Amino acid sequence: MTVIRWDPFREFLNIHNEVGRVFERTFGEGGEQPRGGWVPAVDVYEHEDAITIKADLPELTAADIEVAFEDDRLVLSGERKFKEEIKEDQYYRLERRYCTFRRVIPLPADAIKPEEITADFSDGVLKVVVPKAEDEKPKQIKIEVGEKTGA
Repeated sequence: MTVIRWDPFREFLNIHNEVGRVFERTFGEGGEQPRGGWVPAVDVYEHEDAITIKADLPELTAADIEVAFEDDRLVLSGERKFKEEIKEDQYYRLERRYCTFRRVIPLPADAIKPEEITADFSDGVLKVVVPKAEDEKPKQIKIEVGEKTGA
C-alpha cells in the first residue's frame, strides 16, 4: 500500500486555479471583452505606412461610437440600442445583442503616431487608420574635402 502525503496548500492552489479559469471563461482575457455581451468583429492589417482597423458596427451611427487611444491601445466602444418598439411576445427569435460594447486593440506605441489617427464610418463599417512613425535613420554627415593651401 502506498502512502500519499496530504498537502493542504496544494489543494488551495488547485481551487485558486479553478476559480481563475471560471473568471477567464466568464469575463474573457483581462476582463476587457465579456463573452456574454456583444463584441464587434474587427480586421486589423498593416500597410507600409499605417495600420488599418475595420470594425463591423451594423445599425449604428457615428454618434453611437467612441474611438480613443489609451495606454498604447485603440479602444472602440459604444452602444447598440433597439430602434423601434416591439413587444416581447411578438418575437419569434432574438439573437442579436443590444447592449454596450468595448473592443480593445493593442498597438505598438513606439511605432505609431497617435496624434494622426483618423476614423471614418460608412455603411456600418468603422475604418480607423493609425499612421506608423517613421523609422529613425542614422543621419549621414557629408565630409567636405578642402583644398590644401600653401602657407
